[in-house]
Amino acid sequence: MQDTLRSQLDHYTARLDELNFLLAQPDIAADTGQLLALSREHSEVSTVAERWRRYRQLERDAAAARQMLDDAEMADLAQEEIAEAEAEMERLEAQLQRMLLPRDPDDERGVFLEIRAGTGGDESALFAGDLARMYTHYAQQRGWRVEVVSESAAELGGYKELVLHITGDRVYGTLRFESGGHRVQRVPVTETQGRIHTSAATVAVMPEPDEREAITLDPADLRIDTFRASGAGGQHVNKTDSAVRIVHLPTGIIAECQDSRSQHSNKAQALRVLQARLQEKERSERAAREAATRQSLVGSGDRSDRIRTYNFPQGRVTDHRISLTLHKLPQIMDGDLQEVLEGLQAAHEAEQMAALEDGS
Repeated sequence: MQDTLRSQLDHYTARLDELNFLLAQPDIAADTGQLLALSREHSEVSTVAERWRRYRQLERDAAAARQMLDDAEMADLAQEEIAEAEAEMERLEAQLQRMLLPRDPDDERGVFLEIRAGTGGDESALFAGDLARMYTHYAQQRGWRVEVVSESAAELGGYKELVLHITGDRVYGTLRFESGGHRVQRVPVTETQGRIHTSAATVAVMPEPDEREAITLDPADLRIDTFRASGAGGQHVNKTDSAVRIVHLPTGIIAECQDSRSQHSNKAQALRVLQARLQEKERSERAAREAATRQSLVGSGDRSDRIRTYNFPQGRVTDHRISLTLHKLPQIMDGDLQEVLEGLQAAHEAEQMAALEDGS
């Protein structure tokens, strides 16, 4: 194990002692916010520190076993103990390296997930509806909460555009690589000749803006319009101008919300969506600059990227970024995304490991 990694792990041991001391202080226990933050850090730090403690114990055990190799009666047993210790140390080192990888501070945040129909007309809108159902089912399986922020329904079903607000445990960290172009190949319901068509939709996953770091919006840069909500919501919503649309004049970015009967509530939510979109614009521009010097394995998340193909005739889903093909399309469309998401996360971690080894 490299000395730099050992140094980092020793820091976790020292920090665990500090956290144990702090959590025992009465003033900390009385401060709910600080107690929660320190308890969360304690959980993360103790997991690393415990594995590091086990690793060092195995080192000592292996060293003691090596001293017995010169004893003819004990040599076989000693060699067995050394092999077992080294195998477990190898597994622990790999785990510890992953634990020390830099993490995005937004990983724990909820998201605004935007789905837009692309090329393909009515079939694209239907596919956008299928994607919405897929993500909603996956979120429900994870125990996350899903709310519709705004929707623009298509005539034959599905959506021209849909924005969902998803909250729960580590939502952005789980869904962050879903941003990009999604392509479907199938026979549309409107196709009379049985021909396979290709259409597309785009997905953008934007973390909720941190209120402490959110982009400050100048009221002079905003045009706020109200209109009657469409779609679900009951007669009251449809009879009042409760829906809100906000245009950020310098960039032309638009956000709207029609989920609530309250115009005030819809305005507040639309402002949050707008901040998330502006924040994502900055993030995308930064990622594009970084990609100019080092190609990203998983991709920048730019919506123009074709990241995944859903082939209905062959019952398969292919994620082009990691060359992963799964022949379980019905299950995936019903929300069984875990294998795909874990593959993307593993690829991202592998890229981070390679970058650290290269010193970049």
